[in-house]
Amino acid sequence: MVEWIISDGLTDYDEAVTFMEARAEAIRAGEADECIWLVEHPPLYTAGTSAKAQDLTDPDRFPVHTTKRGGQYTYHGPGQRVAYVMLDVAKRGKDVRAFVHQLEAWVIATLDSFNIKGEIRDGRVGVWVTRDDKPRTITGAPAEDKVAAIGIRLRKWVSFHGLSINVEPDLEHFTGIVPCGITEYGVTSLVDLGLPVTMDDVDVALKQAFEDTFTTS
Repeated sequence: MVEWIISDGLTDYDEAVTFMEARAEAIRAGEADECIWLVEHPPLYTAGTSAKAQDLTDPDRFPVHTTKRGGQYTYHGPGQRVAYVMLDVAKRGKDVRAFVHQLEAWVIATLDSFNIKGEIRDGRVGVWVTRDDKPRTITGAPAEDKVAAIGIRLRKWVSFHGLSINVEPDLEHFTGIVPCGITEYGVTSLVDLGLPVTMDDVDVALKQAFEDTFTTS
């Protein structure tokens, strides 16, 4: 049984972390159901466990939160759907790599419902789209932009933190960091890709894709 929570307005980041940690502990203790929590945050940057100081290029622009999730710097803000994932990975096979692959597959399936081909790349965290409408890279490869980020933490085999999909955020806000430490590629959103989708549309797609992607072993 997975509880779905959708919060209106903008959720304070520290309050979100407090909720996730408490819920993860309750799940581990068998006192609460697993949970997917869909939120939006006010503009902020988060630093994962692999964040490099030089990748925060505008430290005074937005609040910066140090977090224990994996990964480097990322941006959260209005117009971006953040899905916090509090799941019991122990009962889902105790395979962290397989769990991350499921998260990636979940995002890809969500994007597919809007006829967007999301892809993963070795050495690049997150989900990417090829931009045939942009000039090729200096190496002659097709241009690619990141449309979704993934960063999780496990505590006693229960996950928290999760993923974010850019629906219609201000993409200029990403310029205050080097997103996930990657300089060669850009960032996009569903609306930037030409899709007039709403947050509600994305929420429906996320829920359907989750049910199609995740199974309890």
